[in-house]
Amino acid sequence: MSNYDYDLIVIGGGSGGVRTARLAGSLGKKVALIESSKIGGTCVQRGCVPKKLYVFASQYNKFFKESQGFGWSKQSHSFDWQHLVKSKVKELTFLESIYSSNIEKANVEIIKGYGSFVDQHTISIDNQRTITGENIVIAVGGTPFVPPMEGKEYTITSDEVFDLPKLPQKPIIIGGGYIGFEFAGIFNAFGSDVTVINIDDKLMPNMDVQAKDFAIEAIKNYGVNILTNTTVKSVEKNGDMLKVTLNNDEILESDCVLVSTGRIPNVANLELEKAGIKTKGRGTIIVDDYSKTNVDNIYAVGDVTGRLQLTPVAIREAVALVETLFHNNPSVVDYENIPTAIFSQPSSAKCGLTEEEANEKFCKDNIECFTSTFTPLKGRITQDLTKVFVKGIVDKQSNKVIGVHYVGDGAGEIMQGLGIAIKAGATKDDFNNTIGIHPTSAEEFTTLLK
Repeated sequence: MSNYDYDLIVIGGGSGGVRTARLAGSLGKKVALIESSKIGGTCVQRGCVPKKLYVFASQYNKFFKESQGFGWSKQSHSFDWQHLVKSKVKELTFLESIYSSNIEKANVEIIKGYGSFVDQHTISIDNQRTITGENIVIAVGGTPFVPPMEGKEYTITSDEVFDLPKLPQKPIIIGGGYIGFEFAGIFNAFGSDVTVINIDDKLMPNMDVQAKDFAIEAIKNYGVNILTNTTVKSVEKNGDMLKVTLNNDEILESDCVLVSTGRIPNVANLELEKAGIKTKGRGTIIVDDYSKTNVDNIYAVGDVTGRLQLTPVAIREAVALVETLFHNNPSVVDYENIPTAIFSQPSSAKCGLTEEEANEKFCKDNIECFTSTFTPLKGRITQDLTKVFVKGIVDKQSNKVIGVHYVGDGAGEIMQGLGIAIKAGATKDDFNNTIGIHPTSAEEFTTLLK
C-alpha cells in the first residue's frame, strides 16, 4: 500500500497534463488531475483551436470577393461577430466534454480548483484541503506577459480577445511575434484597420529571414500598418475609444489594444519554493532531459519548462515521461526538425534549420539554398497576385535537406507532410525523385532543388 493518496498528481489540465494523466491512469495508476479552469488548457480554450476557427471565419470575406473572378455574381454579405463567438463557445464546450470523458474513462479523478505546493509530496487545493502524491507533474502552461505601461488596465490579451462583445474596427496590436501577426491577419481580413507596434525591428522571431521578409511584405500589402522600433507610453480611455500615446509622442486612436508580447510560465501562485523547486528567468521550471526537476519526485512538461512552446511538443513530453516513470523505459524527446506553422495571412511554416542557423552550424560554404516565388493558380483568376515563397536548404556534404520554408495559403498542411521527410533524413535526390501532384503549390518542392 502506498503512503500517498495518489500514485501521480498532475497540476494543469492542458495538452501535456491531460496526456500524462490519461496514459498513467490507463496503466492502473491512481491519478488526480487538478485544473482551476476548463479542461483543455490554453490550446483548446484560449489559443490554437479558437484562433484557427477565427482564421477560418475571417477568410470568407476574401473568398466572397475572389469568387467573382470565377463567375459568381456579387452578392451582399454581412458578418455577425456574436454568432462567431457563440459558435466558438459551442465547439470548445464539445471539445472539453471529449477531453473530460477520455480522462474519466482512464479512471483519472478530476479535481476542480487551484493546486499549490505544501511540500514535495503535498498539494493544497484552493487552500481548503490537501492531497498527497508519490509523484507530481507540473503542467500549468503559460500566461500572457503584459509589460509595464500606463493604462494597461485598458488593454486585453489573447485570453480575452475571443470573447470581445464586438469586432474591433481599429485594433492596435502591441507585439510583432507569431500571436500578434495571427490576430493582425484575422482582424485585417474582417476589414478592420489594424496597426502592429513592435519594440524593435525583429518581427516574427525564429523564422528564416528571407521567408520572414517575404511574409511581412505580403502582410503589409494586405493593409496591415506595422510600426517598428516603437513602444507604447500610455493607453487612456477617451469616451468609447482609447488614446494610445507612443514613445515619440504620436497619438493613435483605437477601440481595442491587444497586448501580445509573449508568454511566461503560469507559476505565480504555485508556491514552488515550498517544495524546493528551482526556476530561472520569469519562473521557468528547470528540468533535465527526462522532464525531472531538481526534486526527485517532481516533474514538469509543456510551456512551463521554457522548451518549445507547442502543443504537440507538450504531448510528446508527456508520452516520454510516462515511459520513463511507469514503463522502466527512460525516454527523451527529440527537439530537432519539429515542423511549425504561423497562421498569419498569408500563413508561414518551416521545418529544420533557417539559413542563418545552417550557416552557423555547417559554415556558409557547405550549404546550398534554393528559392522560388510564384503566383498560385487560383490567384491568377481572382486577381489576388500575392505570391507564394518556397525555400529549401541543403547540406552539400550529406546531400540532406536540412531546412524547408513555405509562405502561402495552406502552409501548415503542406509542412506537416514535409516534416516527415525532413525527420526521416530525406536528401536532395529524394525530393527531386518524388513526382509532384499537379497542379498544386506544394509540388514546387519536388522541382525546387534541381
